[in-house]
Order: sequence, then C-alpha cells, then structure tokens
Amino acid sequence: MLRSGVIFKILGLLLMLFSSSYVLPMLVSVIYNDGKLPVFTYAFLITFSLGALIWMPCARYTDELRARDGFMITVLFWFVLGLAGSLPFLLSAAPDLSITDAVFESISGLTTTGATVIQGLDTLPKSLLFYRQLTQWMGGIGIVVIAVAILPMLGIGGMQLYRAETPGPVKDSKLTPRIAETAKALFLIYLTLTVSCAGLYWAGGMSPFDAIAHSFSTVSIGGFSTHDNNMAWFTQQPGMHSDFILVVCMVFMVIAGLNFALHYYTFPRHTLRHYFKDTEAKVYFSLLAASMVFVTMGLVIWNTYHFNGGIRQGFFHTISIMTTTGFTTDNFSVWPQHIAFSLIILSFFGACAGSTGGGIKIGRMVILGKQTIREISRLIHPNAVFPIKMGKRPVNPRIADAIWGFFGAYLIIYYVMVIILLATGLDFVTAWSAVAATINNLGPGLGEVGLNYSEINDIAKWVLCFCMILGRLELFTLIVLCVPMYWRS
Repeated sequence: MLRSGVIFKILGLLLMLFSSSYVLPMLVSVIYNDGKLPVFTYAFLITFSLGALIWMPCARYTDELRARDGFMITVLFWFVLGLAGSLPFLLSAAPDLSITDAVFESISGLTTTGATVIQGLDTLPKSLLFYRQLTQWMGGIGIVVIAVAILPMLGIGGMQLYRAETPGPVKDSKLTPRIAETAKALFLIYLTLTVSCAGLYWAGGMSPFDAIAHSFSTVSIGGFSTHDNNMAWFTQQPGMHSDFILVVCMVFMVIAGLNFALHYYTFPRHTLRHYFKDTEAKVYFSLLAASMVFVTMGLVIWNTYHFNGGIRQGFFHTISIMTTTGFTTDNFSVWPQHIAFSLIILSFFGACAGSTGGGIKIGRMVILGKQTIREISRLIHPNAVFPIKMGKRPVNPRIADAIWGFFGAYLIIYYVMVIILLATGLDFVTAWSAVAATINNLGPGLGEVGLNYSEINDIAKWVLCFCMILGRLELFTLIVLCVPMYWRS
C-alpha cells in the first residue's frame, strides 16, 4: 500500500522549497526596477501556502519512505511543479500567455527542454527572463536531487527519491556512501561549472546579466536564451568576442554532457585520464567528433556555408543538439534535409548517463550495440558464451534486459505520440521532430517548431508537455504508475 501521509508530507515540503526559487527573481526585479516584484511575491505566497496546506495535516507522519512511494512523489512533484512554475508567466501581463502556453513554458524550462512559445524575449522584463533561465538551472541538477541533501535533516530519508530521479541505466551507484553527501557533491560540481561558465562568458563580452543567465542554460543543457536570436545574437553585436563565446559554450556543453561521477573523481585524483578510460565517455567523444565532421562536410558540399562558416555552424549545432542543449546560431531546420534530420537523430543518442542531458543516453546505446554484436556472433557460434562488458566489467544481465525494455517502451511511446500529434492536424515532419525534441529534452525541431512552438495547437502542446516530463523521468518512473502490480499491496 502507498503511504499517502508521508507522500503528501514530502510533496508539501518540496513545494515550499520550490517557492524559494522566486526570491532571486524578486531581487532582480528590484535591481532593474522592472515592476515585476508583485508578480513574484504573489507566486511565492501561493506556492508556499499550497505546500504548507499539503504538509501540515501530514507533518507528524514518520513512516519509512519506500521505493514505490518515491516513484509517486517524483511523478506528482514534476506535474505539480510544472503548474506551480507557470504562476509568474500567468500573473505577468508581459508576455500575455494562456494557461496552456504558461504551463508549456514552465515545464519546458524545468525539464531543461528549451522549447519555447514566447516571442519578443528581447523586450521582456529582466526578472522574468532571469526566472525563465533559473528554471532550467534548477531542472538540470534535479530539484529532487537537491532536496535529498536537505530532507535527511528533517528526518526523512532520500535514497528512494534519488533512485527515481537520477538518469542513466544504473541507478543504484552512489558517488559517496551517504545519499545526502552525494547530492551535495553533485550540487557543488554543478555550481562550480556554472560560476566558471558565467565568468568566461563575461570575459567574452557578455553583460553580467546575460553571462549568468546563459551559464544557467549551458550547464543545465537547457538551451533557453534571453534573446529571440538565441546565441546568434552575440555574434551580431559589436565589441563581442563571438568566437570565444561560442567556444566557451561548446566546451561547457560537452562537459555538462559527461557523467557527473567522472567530474567528481577529477578532484581527488587530480587527473583527467579517467575521462578517456571510461567506455561511455570514449564513445561520446568519438560520436561527437565523427558527427561534427559529417555535418560540417555536408554544409560545405551542399553550399550552405563556406568552409569557415561550415566549421563554425557544424561544430556548434552538432554539439548543441547531440547533448540535447538546443542552443542555435542559425535556423538549422532550413538546412539540407539529410543534415537537419541527422542532427535530430543525434538527439536520440543524447548525452552520457548521469549528466544533465536528455536522450536515450550513450551508455544505453553502447550496451544495445554490444548486445546486437553478441546476437550476430551467436549465429556463427551458437554454443559460445559472449559476455557483455562496459570497459573490463561485465554488465549484469538484469541491466541489459532493462535497457531492451526501456528501448522497446521508448519506441512504442514515441510513435504513439507522433500519431496523436498527426491527429491534431500537424504535418509529419513537425509531429515527428516535435516529439523527438521534447521526449529527448532537446527543444528546437523541424517544420512548424523549427524556431518556436507558439503556432501549434493547444492539444499538441499538452501532449508535448507530457513528452517533456516522460523524457525528464526517463519513461519508467512514470510508466510504473500505470502498471496494476504497482497498486497491489
């Protein structure tokens, strides 16, 4: 049986914790005097009060939190969070968003998808722009993962939440023996990368506001920008070191796409060798390099850009899309079709397990590839034993089976969502790429969603909101709630 008391207790606590995300935008509003202080004050009061109302009746519950409770809390929290996060957009007169658009923008930010329905970003109040970027930064590290460092101090264990939230094929591995220490270690690494990225952006000519805002969406692999032209805006401004800014962006997207466990081991070991010994990281680097060459050659051969422009655009967009960040310096949806579709397909591979990126994850793809090779080898040598290994370690058969299950579920859900979007009236290219861009937490797609999602119908937006949460929770955390066995005692 689900322990509803402890579930609502933690859900209320997490909502009260999330209400603190409005404090920084309040300060920004005061600094820039943009008139949005009441908006964030009301949003804070509503969210905190709602969390308190949910928490107070259950405050004395002390039941042990179990795995099935953790799944329920995680799923409920992301849906409730998406609604609560939409309050600043709903309460603000600019932009004038409907409930559907406000929830879409909120979920897109918190899931680090980066798909947007807002036009006219350059004229929006600074505090609202800052909040929009902040949602991605919080979503990148995972609000639940941050919370497990605090919940133990309240007498609530967090391992079940961590297992439900952490991306990647192996959810039981911990960087440190205690889950709270793990969350703190992840947060410290995340914060260090953010501060370093912001400092380098500032050195490249960005304003302090833009530097901080874009460091949020770079390290989180989110892709939101404070400008309609996204990263292209910085290549068009006089006095900007645009090449330096793009290089910084590419470097930090690659870093954020790596397993954070590898970053953790860098500090005590004072070496980078483990990055090049890790099987998943090696495949990640190799696929990135090969894809950058392929895209660049295609852009040059098909006369989309000259050689230097091809390198600049090809390298940047390949890294941005494969890591599922979604930053752009041009509208890649109008490039030759085989290149544009190849880039979207790269988002299915995504970043590494244990990173802030989306997609199926390189680790899963590596194991799927090894399994395919093993089955071919068995046709030749039926009685031979071919163990699957990641590096020098054999892969547990249960993990391999789970990955095949995940891949099968992913394909079924993907095409069901495409069919639903087609039924709403979208064309195939738009529907196919929109589902790919949202379920992989990428952002920009092709067709009608190449630059913005504002023109598609409301039903399609709600379907894509569901896809974004599915992608953020990596399918199974949400699907498990639909299985009858989950509800049996």
